[in-house]
Amino acid sequence: MKVLGICASARKNGNTAIMMRKVFEALEKEGIETELVQFAGTVIEPCKACWACAGRGNCVHKNDCFREVFEKMKEADGVLLGSPSYSANVSANMQAFLERAAVVCDLNPGLVKHKVGAAVAAARRAGPLQAIDTMNHFFLNHEPFLPEP
Repeated sequence: MKVLGICASARKNGNTAIMMRKVFEALEKEGIETELVQFAGTVIEPCKACWACAGRGNCVHKNDCFREVFEKMKEADGVLLGSPSYSANVSANMQAFLERAAVVCDLNPGLVKHKVGAAVAAARRAGPLQAIDTMNHFFLNHEPFLPEP
């Protein structure tokens, strides 16, 4: 079993990654393989609404790391999404990733169905609940299982 972590913080190895690694420690104690992908230093472009992903199982645009990360997400048994809450919601990179992933999943049903999904948010002030809600809505709209709190 493998869990992919997608960290959308602008800061490599920052608080969001630290939180995600804490989750990974518990998973690894149970013999679950983990991998952390960090978006720090990259830009995930928003969906272009071209619908060319229909029937292809991934976005057709190749000018960022979305395709590679989405392939890893499809191959993983579980997905841990992590985002800081800079402005009362997920980071811009997480928002763009989720929007593109949602369109790909909508036009290619079943790609993430029955995977296990979870989300963490790092925050100093307001917004972590909205960030968790945004990430969980991606899961709820595409049929992965969410663990109970």
